Amino acid sequence: MMTRKRRFIPTLVISFCLSLAACGGGVTKQEMGVIMDLAGKQRMFTQKMTKEILLIAKGINVAENKKKLRQTAILFNKTLIGLFDGDSELGLVKVENPHIVQQLNKVADLWREFRNNVDAVLRGNTSIAVLKKTAQQNLSLLKEMNRAVKMYERGSHSTLEQWMAVTINLAGKQRMLTQKMTKERLLVTIGIEPAKNQAELKRTVSLFERTLAGLLDGDAELGLPGTKNTLIREQLMRVKKRWNEYKPIVTKSKLSQAELEKAAQINIPLLKEMNEVVQMYKGHSSQ
Repeated sequence: MMTRKRRFIPTLVISFCLSLAACGGGVTKQEMGVIMDLAGKQRMFTQKMTKEILLIAKGINVAENKKKLRQTAILFNKTLIGLFDGDSELGLVKVENPHIVQQLNKVADLWREFRNNVDAVLRGNTSIAVLKKTAQQNLSLLKEMNRAVKMYERGSHSTLEQWMAVTINLAGKQRMLTQKMTKERLLVTIGIEPAKNQAELKRTVSLFERTLAGLLDGDAELGLPGTKNTLIREQLMRVKKRWNEYKPIVTKSKLSQAELEKAAQINIPLLKEMNEVVQMYKGHSSQ
């Protein structure tokens, strides 16, 4: 469990840092690409952990999902520390922007709370009380981590072109949406605020589809220019193919246990294909 003490951030910052390059001693394009990728991936981990908790509660591949949950929690924790202090293994450099550090402290506080649910489930406690706390707290953790990513995006414009920062952010967000919609499907099935989560699932599906189309052909409102890069377009079409397999299952009104198991299996290849898109954009950004 994370033991970092909360950092003190002065209320008044005399010299406001307008960019990560100014605050972090000069972040390269490659370093910024890694930061955007891994900070964005943290959003996905919040949803992946929640999904894994719910799969365990439903009795789906319990041993395997406990192993995955433990691994996801460890990686979330390691990445969060790396965003604070840098991590050579992950390729993260320390960024000194005080506003981002302050935001990451909010994430760390919420993570300490959420980690209690992870630990409880790993000990075998999948009570409705734990599941309800998980359902509530994961959203706060996701929201604050997303704010951190947006701060990185805004601060990266001196290093990355604005369209590239937005594209990496939203492509990375797609990874999170693959896990979020699976989580919402499970919450509906378990009976935790089913009407609310059914509505959220509908919105998540719609946003995933819109963003995928925008990554391919552009979406001015989302700030996406689209891409003409043949390799990236081909990879996005692989994502679309996986999505066309997954959507009919995740949007079905009622799912059997076997269908839930199938959904849990299919969403991982979808996540992997979407992650490959992010890596391609990240590589392109450093050129």
